[in-house]
Amino acid sequence: MKHLLKNNKALPLLIAGFTTCLLVSASGYTKNSVNAESNTQVEQKKPNFVWLVSEDNSKDYLKLYNPKGAEMPNIESLAEHGLVFNNALSNAAVCSTARTTLALGAYPAKLAMEYHRPYQNINLPEGLSTISDYLTKAGYFTTNNYKEDYNFVEPEKHWSASVKGADWRNRKPNQPFFHMQSWKTTHEHKLHFPASDVKEHPTKHDPKNVALAPIHPDTELFRYTHARYLDLHQQMDEEIGVIIKQLEDEGVLEDTFVFYFGDHGGVLPGSKGFIYERGLNVPLVVRVPKNFRYLLHEDLQGKSETRVDGLVNFIDFAPTLLKLAGLQGSELQDGQPFLSKDLSLPELNKRDTHFAFADRFDEKYDMVRSYRKGKYKYIRHYLPFNPDGLFASYRYKQAAYKEWKDLYEAGKLNDVQSQFFQTKAVESLYNVEDDFYETKDLAQLPEFKNTLVEMRHTLQNQLQSMPDLGFYPEYHLATEAKEDVIGFGEQSKDEIKTLIATADLSLMPYSKAEEGLKKALNSTNEWQRYWALNSTLTFAEQAKALLPLIEKIKQTDSNMLNRARAIQYLALNAGKPPVADLQNVIAKTSDTAQILTMLNIATQLHDALGVTFDIPFRKEWKKPGKNVKDPAENWRQRTIFSWFDARVSYLKTK
Repeated sequence: MKHLLKNNKALPLLIAGFTTCLLVSASGYTKNSVNAESNTQVEQKKPNFVWLVSEDNSKDYLKLYNPKGAEMPNIESLAEHGLVFNNALSNAAVCSTARTTLALGAYPAKLAMEYHRPYQNINLPEGLSTISDYLTKAGYFTTNNYKEDYNFVEPEKHWSASVKGADWRNRKPNQPFFHMQSWKTTHEHKLHFPASDVKEHPTKHDPKNVALAPIHPDTELFRYTHARYLDLHQQMDEEIGVIIKQLEDEGVLEDTFVFYFGDHGGVLPGSKGFIYERGLNVPLVVRVPKNFRYLLHEDLQGKSETRVDGLVNFIDFAPTLLKLAGLQGSELQDGQPFLSKDLSLPELNKRDTHFAFADRFDEKYDMVRSYRKGKYKYIRHYLPFNPDGLFASYRYKQAAYKEWKDLYEAGKLNDVQSQFFQTKAVESLYNVEDDFYETKDLAQLPEFKNTLVEMRHTLQNQLQSMPDLGFYPEYHLATEAKEDVIGFGEQSKDEIKTLIATADLSLMPYSKAEEGLKKALNSTNEWQRYWALNSTLTFAEQAKALLPLIEKIKQTDSNMLNRARAIQYLALNAGKPPVADLQNVIAKTSDTAQILTMLNIATQLHDALGVTFDIPFRKEWKKPGKNVKDPAENWRQRTIFSWFDARVSYLKTK
């Protein structure tokens, strides 16, 4: 040693060798591979992954993205050593569907898993499993604390532990881990407070200083609700800080990719449950560990805060973890890794597309699809006669939601604030860079015609190629697609293409669509008749020439849902009283999921025409008793009970 210290040429070599030994000791390196940071021949152990998930919040509630957002020092500390994604997007605007997307890296709309908490969970297709399952089988210790909320039948033991309080500390020595933890602190139910709280429970954030969305009325209650939600963000940041400190204290932080993100957007009125940017664009921060920087391209190594503008989708999360862990993904996955050695920041920033879907949220049905390319976003409303503000019991537990609707009914809102409660355009186009809240529809402006048509065709091709199973009602998929969803989709591709074309008759002027509608209403295919009825409802009174065909469907159609749609058209556009007819159709229907769709028709008529319905409550809708021992099945039955209880009760109100 003395000889080496005296030899100035040898000293740098000694220091480099000693540093390498420290790195090997600290990070578990062994021989025979390359550490890109030191170019020393070592073998790197697998990285750890932690997903820290806050529920129901879009990015604008964080000061990291918005000067008017909440200061969140623990999340900001992650950003200092990593990547901040300006355009991270869920593919769905509600938890179970979004979490299904995260788990699988595939679109639930092609897997009959797009409905929020479905009647029947769908079996996973052969060749596709969860990210936790892939990592568990590769030797990872996988833990979840503790929310799952998937729309599929779970594989056995795909988590090493998925219970309240689970963490990584029970793993074997040197075993890599994947940990997911969710916080309800920012969940929607935290805003289910009485309006009296405005006076009785002051907030830390000053309601006068919040930046209200242009879709919301500027009221004391809305300002208070926004400020209270910012307070909840700071509380959640403190809770997340405990986990970050735990990783640091245990000496594993620099071996761990830490992802912080929201599970979808929300949660002030008109965000969660809707595929506008405010319901989809979530915060995403990825802290890059020093010991695994070499797995990423040099300009994504997180040596200081790096902003990413490229569009990252929830379908990309599972493929990203598989790539970083050195594992192969599934051919059924739709996503692509957004972190890898070969992907530079300029290349990542070129990613500019996003696809989203919205179907049923609790008891409220809709069908919306959107496609974004760069700054332009195209939205296709397949049931535009259903306003966004159609009653959904859980949404309207927010006092601000109730106030919003009351102000609309009193005629005290401007056009932008009123749109939520009105029928929607069949298709819309927005520049979301300039118009984040999607208030200025460009679809009818001649200078955007080429963009509109191009994006419409791209979406049509996307839906056909998947194929999108949402063109069948949920009750049909629950019986026909459950066992082999991929096989069902392949067999149904041609039919789905026809159904899309039938639905797209509503994009034409009525004079050009009429003959196609007549043909479809007379079709022997029940689903073609179904989509012809939806298109006819879109045309409203313009389609009165079709009244004889619609009346015939009401009286004789073999599909009771089609009869209900016909009753809906006749009530809205021909003045036919709907109550007795619709109650009679519901009474003759046995399928529970089919009835829920009909109750949505009744709800739309209730709101539009002021009619009430008296629907007998069936025994199969009742809350489960103590005899239902399985927690998952008990929860499923309780959820279904709540939907019917809410709908039936609401329909009786004046």
